[in-house]
Amino acid sequence: MFRLILTASVHTRYFLRRCMPTNILLDAIRTRRGLKWGVPAMLLAVPYLYVAGILRVLIEDGGPGWLHVLVLVCVWNAMKFAIMGPVSLVLLLRVRAAEWRDRRVSRLPVVAA
Repeated sequence: MFRLILTASVHTRYFLRRCMPTNILLDAIRTRRGLKWGVPAMLLAVPYLYVAGILRVLIEDGGPGWLHVLVLVCVWNAMKFAIMGPVSLVLLLRVRAAEWRDRRVSRLPVVAA
């Protein structure tokens, strides 16, 4: 039974990682070229929170209960984008430090022994 659950979760994660637009965008931001877009991508959290607020109002006015799932998805996506901004800054600083270190090492004179 555990093996079945593990297999199902792995396949679900693979499907979500490959097909969902927010995951595709976050994967693109994690690349070297995309790290500079992490902070502007944080702004995408605002529309998700706005939609979650609208859905909450609809639910309070007697809307269907399944809208709670959409609120949860919107808040989850907003958190993913809000967290990705600082994470991308840290990753960008680490990459730039490694590039600076590589350039500095490549400029050092080679001493023959």
